Amino acid sequence: MRVLGKKFKEALFAVVPITALVLVLNFTLTPLETPLIVRFVIGAGLIIIGLALFLLGVNVGITPIGNHMGSIITRRNNIWIVVTAGLALGFIVSIAEPDLHILAGQVSEVTSGTVTKFALVGVVSAGIAVMLALGLARIVYNIPLYPVLAALYGIILVLALFASPEFLAISFDASGATTGALTVPFILALAVGVSSLKKDSKASETDSFGLVAIASTGAIIAPMLMGVVAKPQGLTGIFQPDKAVSDAVLLPFAQKFPVIALEILIALSPILLVFVFFQAVFFRMPAKPFFTTLIGMFITFTGLVFFLVGVNAGFMDAAGLIGQKMAQLDSKVYVVAFGFILGLVTILAEPAVHVLTDQIEDVTSGYVKKRLVMLALCVGVGAAVALSMLRIVMPGIRLWHYLLPGYILSIAMTFFVPKLFVGIAFDSGGVASGPMTATFILAFSQGAAGAAQGADVLAEGFGMIAMVAMTPIITLQAMGLLFLIKTKRGGAKRSGASNAAGGF
Repeated sequence: MRVLGKKFKEALFAVVPITALVLVLNFTLTPLETPLIVRFVIGAGLIIIGLALFLLGVNVGITPIGNHMGSIITRRNNIWIVVTAGLALGFIVSIAEPDLHILAGQVSEVTSGTVTKFALVGVVSAGIAVMLALGLARIVYNIPLYPVLAALYGIILVLALFASPEFLAISFDASGATTGALTVPFILALAVGVSSLKKDSKASETDSFGLVAIASTGAIIAPMLMGVVAKPQGLTGIFQPDKAVSDAVLLPFAQKFPVIALEILIALSPILLVFVFFQAVFFRMPAKPFFTTLIGMFITFTGLVFFLVGVNAGFMDAAGLIGQKMAQLDSKVYVVAFGFILGLVTILAEPAVHVLTDQIEDVTSGYVKKRLVMLALCVGVGAAVALSMLRIVMPGIRLWHYLLPGYILSIAMTFFVPKLFVGIAFDSGGVASGPMTATFILAFSQGAAGAAQGADVLAEGFGMIAMVAMTPIITLQAMGLLFLIKTKRGGAKRSGASNAAGGF
C-alpha cells in the first residue's frame, strides 16, 4: 500500500498542473461549455487513478517479464534466436500499443479512410519488429550506438526527399506514438535483460539504453516506404469535433469504456501468452513470483483502461476545442505561448517518462539524476509544442524546416557526447511522446490547425509528436556535452560526477 500511495502522489502531481491550466483558460481566454468542463474534471480524476495503477503494474508485471526474456534470449548465445525473438516480440508489442491505435484512428478519421487504421498499424509494427531485432543484435555484437543511428537517420533523410508532406508528418508521428505506455517499459526491460549478461559493467550500463531509439526508426521508415510506394494523391484533413455528445456528461465515458477495455485486453494478451509460454519452457519461476507478475499485468490493464478512458472521454474534446478557440484569437502569441506551457506541464503526466527516468537513475546508480532528466525533458517538449504552434499559425513553415536541421544536429552530437547520454537522449525522445502527447497535445494541435487560416489539419495538425520526440534528443545531448566540458575543465573524476551533474 505504501508503494501505491507513492505512485498516487506522483500521478497527482503530474495531472494537477494540466487540470489547473485548462480550468484557468475556461474562465479567461477560452470558455468551454459546462458539460465539457465537467467531463474534463472527471477525466482528470480517472487519469490520476489510472496513472498510479499503471506505474505500479509496470514495476510488478511488465518490467520483470522484459528482464527475464532479455536474459533468456541472450543466454542461448545464438544470433538467429536473438533476431527471431526480436522480430516476434517487436511485432507483438507494437501492434498492441494503444497509442499507435489512437494515432492510426485519428489519421484514418481525418483522411476519411484513405489511410486505414489497420494498414498503418500493421506497417508501423513491421518496422518496429525489424529494428528491434537489429537493436538486440547491436547489443550482442557490441556495435556502438552512434554509427547505427547515423546510418538509420541517413536512410530516413533520403526517404524524406521522396515523401509527401502529409506522410512525412504521419511517419514521424508514428515513431513517437508507437513508443508508448506499454511498449517502452517492455523494450527498456528487454534491453536491460540482454545487456546485464555482459561482464563489463560499464558496457552493460551504456547498452541498456538506445534500443528504444533504434526501434523508433522502424516506425518512421516503414510508413515512409508505404507512402513512397503507394503515392496517395490529394490527401487532406478536416477537424470535426464530436457534437453528438457535447451536452452529455457520463455518456462518453460509458461509450469509451468497453472499447478501450477491449483494446487494452488485446494489447496485453500477446505479451501474457508469450510470458506463459516462456514460463513453461524457460523461466520455471516459483509460484509466488509467477502469480505476482500476473497480478502486476492485471493492475497494468486496470490502470491503462482508467487512464485512456479519462483521456479520450475527457481530455481530447477539451483540448481540441481549446486549440480551435485559441487559434481564432486576434493575437497569435497566445497559441504559441500556451503551446510552450502545455508541453512543459504535459510531459509530467506521461506515464512512460516516469518509467524511463526511474530506470535511468537506477541503472546509472544515481549518476544521472531523475530530476535533471525531467527538467531537460520539460524544456525540450515545451519548445517543441511552441514551434509546432508557430508552424500552424505561419503555414509557410514546413515540418522538414525543423526536422532536417534538428536531426542533422542530433546525429552530429552523437560523435562528441558521452555514449551513455546518447542512448538516454534518443530513448527519451521516443518516451516523451506517450499517451498524453498522442491525445491531449495532438488534439489541441488539430483544433488549432482546423481554425488557423491557411493551415491544413493533416499537414499542419500532424507532426506535433515528431517535434516532441526530436527536441528532447537535442536537449539531453546538450546536457551531456555540458557535463563533459565541465568535468574536463574541473578535472573531476567519475566518483564526483553525480555531484557535478546536480549543478545544472
